[in-house]
Amino acid sequence: MSYLLRVQLPDVPGSLGYLAAALGEVEGDIRSVDVVEHSPDGTVIDDIVVDLPSGTLPDTLITAAQSLDGVEVDSIRPFFGSVDRRGQIALLAELARHRHQPVRAMQEIVDGLPQTMTAGWALMLAHNNGETTRIAASMAAPEDDGRTLSSSPVEKPRHLDPEVEEWLPESWTVMDSSLAAAPMGTNYTLVIGRPGGPDFLPSEVEHLGRIGDIVGAVLA
Repeated sequence: MSYLLRVQLPDVPGSLGYLAAALGEVEGDIRSVDVVEHSPDGTVIDDIVVDLPSGTLPDTLITAAQSLDGVEVDSIRPFFGSVDRRGQIALLAELARHRHQPVRAMQEIVDGLPQTMTAGWALMLAHNNGETTRIAASMAAPEDDGRTLSSSPVEKPRHLDPEVEEWLPESWTVMDSSLAAAPMGTNYTLVIGRPGGPDFLPSEVEHLGRIGDIVGAVLA
């Protein structure tokens, strides 16, 4: 079984090596490491995909990681595949190739983006003639509640708070999902969800916004 471990550790040489050794002591096999954010306080946040033998509890990874000075586990959840931020280059290449077929291009994005941003699902909304409707969604994306919005729900990349965002369908917020959205030019909005967390960090939301800027420019 594979797990996505989000950890905060000191941003000093050797800290990741010590963490890898500690996880190895409990038979954790690291499959990928992705640096999510460097913090001004001298720490770094990493997403680490770790395989565990069948029958081994994921709590052993938390205990092993937090046995090291300065290491804190933010979250852990089951994960399938590996993290590959470089896959976004391939997604943008497909977008450019199919820029005259917007619906197909959007489907390519929502199918590939979840893995590159350690999300569970993604979906695309289109704004046309005063209506906002869903035009593409990844396989794991939840259903809608049938409402049609009169305008784009976001004007800039941001985290979505289910407690204050009345337009969010309840099905999108189940399993304590973390949600973020960004405009894709003037006609589209991308929404991504991470069931079970962790929350999207400001750096991740900013990154999503940059993707939106590129997509909007290509499709303009």
